[in-house]
Amino acid sequence: MKTKAIWLSSLACNGNSHALLTHPRLSSLLDEIEFLYHPLLPSTNSLSEILEKEFECDILLIEGTIDPELRKSGVKIVDLIRDIAKRAKWVVTVGTCSTFGGIFAQADDRLGGLHFKGEEKCEKFSEIWEKTVSLPGCPVHPEILVKSLQMIANGISTPLDNSRRPKLFFGWTVHDGCSRNEYFEYKEEGHEFGQMEGCMFIEHGCRAPFTRGSCNKILWNQTNSKTRAGQPCMGCTEPDFPADGLWRTKKHMGIPAKLPLDIPKRAYLTLAGIAKAFRIERFEKRILDEEES
Repeated sequence: MKTKAIWLSSLACNGNSHALLTHPRLSSLLDEIEFLYHPLLPSTNSLSEILEKEFECDILLIEGTIDPELRKSGVKIVDLIRDIAKRAKWVVTVGTCSTFGGIFAQADDRLGGLHFKGEEKCEKFSEIWEKTVSLPGCPVHPEILVKSLQMIANGISTPLDNSRRPKLFFGWTVHDGCSRNEYFEYKEEGHEFGQMEGCMFIEHGCRAPFTRGSCNKILWNQTNSKTRAGQPCMGCTEPDFPADGLWRTKKHMGIPAKLPLDIPKRAYLTLAGIAKAFRIERFEKRILDEEES
């Protein structure tokens, strides 16, 4: 018997829905999960029918920032969420907007995520906290979404962090697995976007060392990630996304204001000083080759 799911779209760009449509094994997911309602995928019911009948639901998925005044088919989205969530076994926030509020909530104090507004925890849906799974991202990686839904459907549990994110996917940083880690270790900066070598943390605001996510372990389209393509990580899975001052590293006396996750400032400065003392001929050759070209 298929797992039954309902996907509600609140104040959203539908980016998470569109990302899901790109998944190469979407058909296998649909073999396991029946969407009673989804705004884009083929569904067995319209939203009006979902409102008229009390459907049994295994998973409620929510995309988009929660706007208390937004209505769907004449019903406030907050009332719709409460009604379906009390019958659902699991509630999944799909994307950063529904998890932390995202860009919409930064412009309006009334708006927020299901349980968070940025880092601040909200209590308006506290009764469903224990059955919520948070999958942030802008958009959430479709592989993470599909694997999470399949795990829920098959009764496979995984530890969650304080934001209800599965540690299986958010238990490390985007920096882990980055192809530029050697440049980070020796503090060799990349000076142009799209450049295939060099670190982008020191000058260009790469947030990978303190952003929890799997982008360099589970590649997008099984091919690439932002940092591999030469763009700094924007920290899209974190509560403060989108942060002020993207593309530049804020510093105090030449030291990055925000240091890699769980690294003491003294330890970072000590290691950085030692690393800069090394002379790496490969790096020097790269710089000379770039200057000549």
